[in-house]
Amino acid sequence: MPAERRPSALSPSGVKARLARAARTAPGRLRLAGAVLAVLTVAFGGLSAWQLESRAQAAERVVSYSQPLSQAAADIHRSLADADTTAATGFLLAGTEPKAVRDRYEQDLSTAARLIAEAAARTTSSSPAQGSLARLNQQLPVYAGLVESARADNRQGFPLGGAYLRYASDQMRNVLLPAAAELTAFENKELSNDYEEAKSAPWAGYALGVLTLGALVWVQVVLFRRTNRVFNVGLLGATAAVLSGALWLAVTGATTSSSLDDSDRLGATPLRALNTARVDVLTARLAENLHYVARGSTTKYAELWSATTTHLAQAVPAGTPEESRPGSLPEAFRLAPASARDTVGEAAQQFDSWSSRHDTAKKLETDDADYQGALDATVTADPAKAPGTADAAFNATDLQLAKAADTEQQEFHKAADGTDGDLRTTAAAAAVLGLLAAVAALRGLGRRLAEYR
Repeated sequence: MPAERRPSALSPSGVKARLARAARTAPGRLRLAGAVLAVLTVAFGGLSAWQLESRAQAAERVVSYSQPLSQAAADIHRSLADADTTAATGFLLAGTEPKAVRDRYEQDLSTAARLIAEAAARTTSSSPAQGSLARLNQQLPVYAGLVESARADNRQGFPLGGAYLRYASDQMRNVLLPAAAELTAFENKELSNDYEEAKSAPWAGYALGVLTLGALVWVQVVLFRRTNRVFNVGLLGATAAVLSGALWLAVTGATTSSSLDDSDRLGATPLRALNTARVDVLTARLAENLHYVARGSTTKYAELWSATTTHLAQAVPAGTPEESRPGSLPEAFRLAPASARDTVGEAAQQFDSWSSRHDTAKKLETDDADYQGALDATVTADPAKAPGTADAAFNATDLQLAKAADTEQQEFHKAADGTDGDLRTTAAAAAVLGLLAAVAALRGLGRRLAEYR
């Protein structure tokens, strides 16, 4: 009969046999324990570092990529809406249009074009946001051309100017603003995804840390029972290193998650609500202006005013607390951090003043058939009359909302800045502590092995 072949030392069965023989001797068991502890401690450090680095990258994206793009998309939306509103204001003032109104319109278009270009440069070609950006980039010059045609006809007294302006506004509200809203929705979703990843708990690192600590304690208990020696300095050092890494991991995970939660609660979420209110305010002002541009030829702008202001802040009995009112403006007030709440509250009061002045102008138009008086109560180039117009109350509302937006942006950065650095510091510390624990464990068991020589 042929001789039975012995398994190769490197084959699975050979390795298994060698481990079994080693486990039958005290030195062999010590070597095996040292190998297991070294693998566990290094794996704990490496896994923790990898998970924390992944979270750090997500936190960095929140601060330097996702939130800026989300806010840029909202600013594109607001700039376009403001440009449309300001163009209508300038049209109503015609030859008396102040330079500040024209400058504001041009600044809005310039801001929108710049932000669209920047967003396109920072967005990947496979992103669904590219379609929205392409439409915005293509249609913005078309809109600007229509407005210039309206202004030219208006200055020459041609009634066609009003039709051009209304058509330009229809293009804005039916093409450009929906594309901007889509872009905002895409960017908000990206921000939400990055927040979720950045705040996720490193459960695998926690679990491996507990397992490694358990293995270290078990080995020390076994050594104590067999050698009657209470302490092994190397294993104690390894335990301290792993415990320090695990605690550091837990504390950093909790603190960075709390900071990111604060940045969302005090900054990103209130900003989204505030951006909605700001666009509603601009849409209401546009409807108010276009109603006078149309000169009573249609009721759709009066209906747009009613629908928008109802969505913005519904009428309620006098004395109702701002936080109890339905609408996008009260929602912005409810979500605003303490540092911005008074400013949003002031915006709400200015909006009420604006609504009252709007009703006064409407009464002049409908009850007294005084179109010019109603127009002068809405917008005027006369500095003496300007403070009492609906335009002044609108500008005060918009200004307070802009101040609140700046404050909430600052709250976001105050809470979110530096979280990625904290996570990366802990990742490096976990990796180093894992290696130190492995070295300490091997040295500690090496001293016990030396006793068998």
